[in-house]
Amino acid sequence: MTEEIVKPRWVRDLLRYLPLKSQFVLSGNIHDHYPLAFGGTYTAQPLVPSIAAELRDAGFENVIAYDPVHRFRAVELSTGNLLEKADLLRELELDGQGSEQKTTGLEIFSEGLGRIVRRNGAPTALIADFASRIINRPDSLATQEQQCFTRALVLSQEVRARPYGTPSRPFYNTVIWIVDKEGDLPDWFIISNPRVRHITIPKPDHIIRRQMADNLIRNLDGFKDADSESIADAIKIFVENTEGMLLVDLVSICQLCQTEKLLFSRIGDGVRHYKLGVTEDPWMKIDREKIFNGQARIQQRVKGQNHAVVHMLDIIKRAVTGVGASRRGGRPRGVAFLAGPTGVGKTELAKTITNILFGDDSAYIRFDMSEFSAEHSDQRLIGAPPGYVGYDVGGELTNAIREKPFSVVLFDEIEKAHPRILDKFLQILDDGVLTSGRGDRVYFSEAFIIFTSNLGIYRINSDGERVQQVSTEDCFETIADKIRHEVEQHFKLTLGRPEILNRIGENIIVFDFIRPQIALEIFNQMIDSTVTDLTSLQGIKVLVPSEARDALQKLCLSDLSNGGRGIRNKLEAHFVNPLARALFDEVAKTGSEFVVTNVEPGSVTTIKLGMLLGEGVRWT
Repeated sequence: MTEEIVKPRWVRDLLRYLPLKSQFVLSGNIHDHYPLAFGGTYTAQPLVPSIAAELRDAGFENVIAYDPVHRFRAVELSTGNLLEKADLLRELELDGQGSEQKTTGLEIFSEGLGRIVRRNGAPTALIADFASRIINRPDSLATQEQQCFTRALVLSQEVRARPYGTPSRPFYNTVIWIVDKEGDLPDWFIISNPRVRHITIPKPDHIIRRQMADNLIRNLDGFKDADSESIADAIKIFVENTEGMLLVDLVSICQLCQTEKLLFSRIGDGVRHYKLGVTEDPWMKIDREKIFNGQARIQQRVKGQNHAVVHMLDIIKRAVTGVGASRRGGRPRGVAFLAGPTGVGKTELAKTITNILFGDDSAYIRFDMSEFSAEHSDQRLIGAPPGYVGYDVGGELTNAIREKPFSVVLFDEIEKAHPRILDKFLQILDDGVLTSGRGDRVYFSEAFIIFTSNLGIYRINSDGERVQQVSTEDCFETIADKIRHEVEQHFKLTLGRPEILNRIGENIIVFDFIRPQIALEIFNQMIDSTVTDLTSLQGIKVLVPSEARDALQKLCLSDLSNGGRGIRNKLEAHFVNPLARALFDEVAKTGSEFVVTNVEPGSVTTIKLGMLLGEGVRWT
């Protein structure tokens, strides 16, 4: 025989108040299953039979259930009282035959409610299931609805508990309303009514999940031959990985494991498959050779940030190998916070990592957090709540993760987001789950989260002016110290959310400014890329000799505070635009070959071209 079940708190609350209250309203987690002791083990049952079993044990001999579809029916607690139940239904004229078919369902319910509450004899309970669907609008009742709940209100006040049984105990003919939320019934019926008690049914805690897991896992392959230590370990994983889930979910997970023929020791995989709706694991299919050679590959696109590249690859390797991962398995695969000046490769590193992991730069999901600076902009991420515009659309973030659970998610310039949104990130980093505005749970356990920030580059002085705190003149160690300090101050003091920083841990990666030698590499790479693309797309060849490059270098590399993006902007102004102007004036055609003969600075930079003719140059 299994050990004695621990009744949930809401059940204990219901049983405690049965002799004191005539009616109850149950709301919350009403569509879940609940554990019942049956045949020496536990079985998961829906709410109505679970309540009926508790009422039976409390001394109720008759339990009648009502719902808008099936109307009245007896809840069979045992085979020994079937005849009595049939007699009761006929006695109450609730069997759906005769004149009742000529009236509405609400009239039948209202009449039956009065007969049951006033009935003498053995204690009888009425469970009004799906009571939220009995009326249309609780704040604007139709005439029949008004009459029904007025009757229920009067009955709750006038009935008295009567003694029954040996030894004698007080009993009401109890009415239990099961609703989605308390507001689904008229306020005047519930509020300030001392004879009605509202009880909220929460999601199952770890104790209840542990009891059900112990029973459910016995049906999985490999259980019978396993030792006690392996069984205890599997149950612990099952319970920890189903935090926040319902018992009906636990039952479904075990059914899924049986369908996929997963051993009980792989129950964690079963939970994961159920959460994400997939069986394959792209993380297991990642080409490790790409990660092994990742440093050289990333450094071709992200220049001068070798320390950041190594740190990021370490996080990736932990994500792929699972080293240091939580047993709960709910947190994201990896988290990185990229801080530093603008234009130094933070976003480019995220793109490159995405390419290495999933083979496509565009496979990452990017959110510009400057668009989420308003207080209620969190609704864009998770979706509007019921009754608000956009509720049916869902949230941008929750929709994206539901569609692509295996992805890199980039939150760009996180410091610009409203502090209210940061609470959502805390849920993601800590539990790996968000609840959308529609009430759906979205899991981030297979996502790789990247934040970027420009914190620490500027500060506000005593005059309220924004001044530069670090510059290209500082060494990297000084830059890193100042940026890390500013990031800590921002989360701890400015936002008052140090717990977010704790979840990120040591994964704050500081980027250096673009140094002169690295800037020269980026500059030459951009020029080569521009002329190569011109040749491949237009069939026009342009040579940029060293003299022209030197002149452009002086124009484009004089200020490195804006990083590679600043170099690109300068190059567009002093090379790309003047080159396009010159080629247009020359009426360049496919097959033409030119050489840059001169770069003339000024308010508008001018480029002179010469046309290549054989071994010589014709000046234009």
